[in-house]
Amino acid sequence: MATPQPDLAFDVFAAVCPSRTVFAELADKWNLLLLLSLHQRGEQRFSELQRSVGGVSRKMLTQSLRSLERDGLVRRTVHPETPPRVVYGLLPLGHALALKVEPIVEWVENCAGEVVAAREAFDERHEAGAPAL
Repeated sequence: MATPQPDLAFDVFAAVCPSRTVFAELADKWNLLLLLSLHQRGEQRFSELQRSVGGVSRKMLTQSLRSLERDGLVRRTVHPETPPRVVYGLLPLGHALALKVEPIVEWVENCAGEVVAAREAFDERHEAGAPAL
């Protein structure tokens, strides 16, 4: 079993800090969407997760679930049945992260229209040859 890290001052802005790789891995869109799906819908099988997160390929789903499991956020449970049934669920660390991510998703869903409009206005200005600010 891994030993917990001593109380270190982690800094995601430091190039060589381990927290930078943790941040980069967790900030992946598939990881966050899977985390939220498991948080909101509870334990799910692989095929259920693939249906709940539109657009994720089998390969990316497999890689993301392994990454989340490795990071201690997701638990993979194999039920000894014929055929074997595998379900994925969140561990306490995963639930804690999902609670922090939900407000970001709420902001995105509420403000996506404004962001899209800003992008379109930006693109129109730059297509017309307007100087960048």
